[in-house]
Amino acid sequence: QVQLVESGGGLVQAGGSLRLSCAASGSIFSINAMGWYRQGPGKQRELVATVTSGGRTNYADSVKGRFTISRDNAKNTVSLQMNSLKPEDTAVYYCNARVRVVKGTLLDDYNGWGQGTQVTVSS
Repeated sequence: QVQLVESGGGLVQAGGSLRLSCAASGSIFSINAMGWYRQGPGKQRELVATVTSGGRTNYADSVKGRFTISRDNAKNTVSLQMNSLKPEDTAVYYCNARVRVVKGTLLDDYNGWGQGTQVTVSS
């Protein structure tokens, strides 16, 4: 139906930077919001940042001023530039997309998730 493939996670020292990318593919008619969520060890999944098709962004307070989300509507991709990383940013990061999909002659709504990519920030 819809596949979300993430890339760009890894290990970085505190203060460093990483860039995550996510590409959506499949029977896509349109994509409304795209975003990133994360789940740290022993924690619930939480919102990191989202961006609408019109470019409106929303960030968790903990990442404001350090992370920047962007998307390419033509390519169905979303990226997260993460600067000034802190050990508390360590988590599995998940790409999310709210997609209107084509099902035969109909359209349906689909909330898609990527498989997750590990980000580890060492102190």
